Amino acid sequence: MRRLELLDGLRGYFLAFMMLNHLYFTGGLTLVHVNHAELGFVEDAQGFVFLSGLLIGMVYARRMSREGFFGGAARIWHRAAELYLYALFCLFALLLAVRLLPDLQPIWKNWMGELALPGWASTLAAVTLLHQPTYMDILPQYIAYLLVAPPLVYLVLKGRWVVVAVMSALFWMAVQLGFHLPVAAAVDGLLGRMDEGLAMRNHFNVFAWQVVFMGGLVLGALTSARMIEWQQVFHPERRVILAAALAFFLFFMLFRLGWTFGLIPTATWDRFVVITNRGEFSLVYLLNFLATGYLLAWTLIAGPRAAEAWPRRIAELLARLFSLPFLRLIGRHSLQVYVFHVFVVYLMLAIDRSFGPFPAVVRTALALLAIASLAIPAWLREADLRGLLRQPIGLQRSAPAD
Repeated sequence: MRRLELLDGLRGYFLAFMMLNHLYFTGGLTLVHVNHAELGFVEDAQGFVFLSGLLIGMVYARRMSREGFFGGAARIWHRAAELYLYALFCLFALLLAVRLLPDLQPIWKNWMGELALPGWASTLAAVTLLHQPTYMDILPQYIAYLLVAPPLVYLVLKGRWVVVAVMSALFWMAVQLGFHLPVAAAVDGLLGRMDEGLAMRNHFNVFAWQVVFMGGLVLGALTSARMIEWQQVFHPERRVILAAALAFFLFFMLFRLGWTFGLIPTATWDRFVVITNRGEFSLVYLLNFLATGYLLAWTLIAGPRAAEAWPRRIAELLARLFSLPFLRLIGRHSLQVYVFHVFVVYLMLAIDRSFGPFPAVVRTALALLAIASLAIPAWLREADLRGLLRQPIGLQRSAPAD
């Protein structure tokens, strides 16, 4: 399987589990526990953001090398504008639904914040991406990353990737030390003067989570520029870092399982929580992500060349999983699929609150139906692209890379 097909399958995997994790049913959902997130502090959003950065680095570094800085930058900024239009479409579709069907307002209230009873101030805050409904907040941060990506890709191509990496690390550390809090308080104060109670509403701190995206961007651009040889980085005989990554992975897995089954003392957990902030991508999430990411990359790249049979077998199983046509299909159109998934999640909540509670078997069937529905926007987009390819050359319009 080619490299991009594998990455598409990975993105599709993360999208499928994001859908599963975002569904809410009265009485819970058993399927949600069949999840790698139950074994540590690595979740689907981290993998999705990292792979997005990786592909931006790989695709647009190659274009920037061919077309120059402004040629590549224009394509990235066009992508950011397109995504902003997706975000606006998603936002106004939810607002229109609340206006046309008032019964949805109390159902979606906790997820929509001040937008549940929208006024001019809350709508303006949403349009400027400062106040977002639940599950839409990954779109604003992705837009922000695309806006600043072109000069960073250019720096990597010029051999200044260390500068990009250090800047990213400094921004991440600034958030961990609270340097962003005065700015956040000032923005909240401004929004509060516009409308009492209005404040920023984004789960993901854009200055902290950028370390995931920028890490992917640097590695992707280095790959495109052939400044890194992955077969050598992940050599089957080099296992010192592999052992360290496995140790960290097992530590976090045992801690997570201990917490799940009530084996962690309260005093220990209280201390652990201090460095466990998902929204700010705190140290626990960073270390667990690095360890898990290294293990996965080593297994997929070095595993097939290992002398032992067990890593070859694991690599084969993972390759088969990520090569499933459904996962590759939705992964090829990940941003469109993500926007569609927001509508489905809100729809499922409305169905549950209006007609539920449902038996466990019905909740499971609805969850599987929701996941299967992710193929709809991907299939429609591929049908549109096939139609474009059948047009005469002079009538074709360029389709943006995902």
